[in-house]
Amino acid sequence: MRKKLICLLVAGSLPGFAMADATSDQIKALQAQLNALQKEVKQLRSEVASKPKAATATATAAATPAPAPAVAEAPVDISSPDYGKARATLTNDQVDSMKQQLANQQLKVDSLVDAQNTGPLAGLSVTGYIDPTYIYNRAASSSSFLFANHESSYNYFNSTFGDLYLDIKKTFGVGPMAPSAEVTLMPNRGNGITLLANEHGNIGNNILNTAVVTVPVTATTTFVAGLMPSFGGYEVQQSNQMLTLTHNLLYDFSDPGSYVGVGVNYTGDGSNWAWKFMLGNEQYRTYGSVVQTGTNALGDPISSSNKIPTFTARVDYTWSSALDIGGSFNIGRQTLASAQATDANGNPIPGSFVYGVGGQASNAFGTFFFGEADLAYTQADVQYNAEVDYGQQQNAAFNGGQAQWYGLSLLAHRKFSMPVVGRMGVTARYDLLVDSKNGGGGGGVALNANGMDTADGFGIGADCLANSKTNGGLGFECRGAIHQDAALDLLFYPTQQITVKVEYRHDWANKQVFLKNDGSYGKSNDLLATQFIYSF
Repeated sequence: MRKKLICLLVAGSLPGFAMADATSDQIKALQAQLNALQKEVKQLRSEVASKPKAATATATAAATPAPAPAVAEAPVDISSPDYGKARATLTNDQVDSMKQQLANQQLKVDSLVDAQNTGPLAGLSVTGYIDPTYIYNRAASSSSFLFANHESSYNYFNSTFGDLYLDIKKTFGVGPMAPSAEVTLMPNRGNGITLLANEHGNIGNNILNTAVVTVPVTATTTFVAGLMPSFGGYEVQQSNQMLTLTHNLLYDFSDPGSYVGVGVNYTGDGSNWAWKFMLGNEQYRTYGSVVQTGTNALGDPISSSNKIPTFTARVDYTWSSALDIGGSFNIGRQTLASAQATDANGNPIPGSFVYGVGGQASNAFGTFFFGEADLAYTQADVQYNAEVDYGQQQNAAFNGGQAQWYGLSLLAHRKFSMPVVGRMGVTARYDLLVDSKNGGGGGGVALNANGMDTADGFGIGADCLANSKTNGGLGFECRGAIHQDAALDLLFYPTQQITVKVEYRHDWANKQVFLKNDGSYGKSNDLLATQFIYSF
């Protein structure tokens, strides 16, 4: 019983500083402990009230010491190993003191619960990761760490890795109907640094990656607004959620990007179906694009705006606890590249502009359509993913015609344990992206004025362009490349926060589209990379 008394006194005098950092689970556990203590105090008080009063002292007992104050005995626990032995007792003053301590402790718990639910830090979470990466690129003959590098170009060997990622989320209230606001920041390789453009196509170089407000309307319907990622594909942006180091070809060059707009998410009550709908600007635009199309008599610009919004939707069907099948589509109008027209001698023609990669498009905009289907199978330590894409964009090909592309991505992953090494995994991935019609282009493929993307392996081949120029052409009769890649990754999980990846990737095409550091062109390239991810 002495041990119980000590525990009661310690519990009643826990400092408020320690309680300031209590989590929800700790608060619940402490509340349960207080309830048990209050019950035991109630039993002690009951025993004090029911104990017979001391007999009246007689005249012959006047010289004896005064009797001790009335005491309360602890409740009897017949299962205790100390049952039958002498029991400790508590005085009324000790019981009253314990009651006061419990009341103070209850007040502290109530204050913590109130602060957790309604205080300025209630519902706030900050998570993220850093992922310094080291890559060897054979074609470029380069070998370097990638981290915190403000490189504006987006390549398959320099995309969303080697960065700091911060996810800041604030939930207003508790329960499924509580609204929330979530902002993700990527200071180096996110949407704001490499992709987000204003009405004139200028990239603002800001650290904002996404920013979404979520407002539940009913138990099955949610309204969303802000800067959101697209719905396409099985792969995500975050390095700590990927099973490979580099992204697949479809994520990098086929699937649509981020959008500014509004949307509705719907999950059927008790159904295996889930739907998403969104209406917004064209991808990567924070404002409707404005393109100069000429000048008036006074030399002031004549412009045209993209007033047609983009509509995108996604559906997912949960076949079982392990298998999810989904698909999405996207339709809208995209802005094409534009430049001032020049004469045969290369001199600019005032008030005249050309559009499209090769300057052959009939206008500054082109209708965009994209559709894809994907599946994810996850069972214990095994995961499989698959995706098929199709897209087309009017006037976006190198020769000014319709750009058209389609592709496939397959991924298999397995986790296992090894002696000494511990928990680890292996991933194999294969990608195919066909972008050959009218010289290639469209989607996420960015060709230069020669109709080539020499870093990423798309567009027309160097030999075809050289032959065309020899005969007085500009390569508009050439077809674009078919690009494939295979990647093999080893993943190590030394702790819950740390993931280490090692990847070998081989890319190849049917055209001479990979520029080497010596100025020649080849049909393939190799990467060897490693990545250290620390999540928090």
